[in-house]
Amino acid sequence: MLDRDGTIIVERHYLSHPDQVELLPGAGESLKILQDSGMKIVILTNQSGIARGFFDLQQLERIHQRLKELLLPFSVQLDGIFFCPHLPTDKCSCRKPKTGLVEQAIEQVGFNPNISFMIGDKWCDIEMGRRVGAKTFLVLTGHGKEELKSGKIKADYVVDNLTEASNIIIS
Repeated sequence: MLDRDGTIIVERHYLSHPDQVELLPGAGESLKILQDSGMKIVILTNQSGIARGFFDLQQLERIHQRLKELLLPFSVQLDGIFFCPHLPTDKCSCRKPKTGLVEQAIEQVGFNPNISFMIGDKWCDIEMGRRVGAKTFLVLTGHGKEELKSGKIKADYVVDNLTEASNIIIS
């Protein structure tokens, strides 16, 4: 399980156009390593820009299509992308750190969260991973450095980037 923005792709404030999608250095290779080791690649992402009116579901699909295109040269096939379109103030069950996205992914993709990993750059990613029993990795890309300074992150691992996380996972 991975967060999208700041973990796999460059963090953009409310990324709203496919042209803004840019893989972080080493992200394609890292996902390929995880995929080749037999792991399912599932993205879980909060996308409140939809509820805020910054973009719609069709635009989000185009953004995700662009991400998939950028991963093609690495032969990476995503097993699923699950997103929460709600505002932080909505009472949904899918906004991280709640576990609704994980439950959706388990139902559709099929995996055991207790033997999984959650990689992300924010407290909500790590907390969601902890709640479902996954090993957690805070990457210092995206918001990771600021989040670490907050002192409320309790990740199993703190790593510079997705490359370092993938190397630890496969070792």
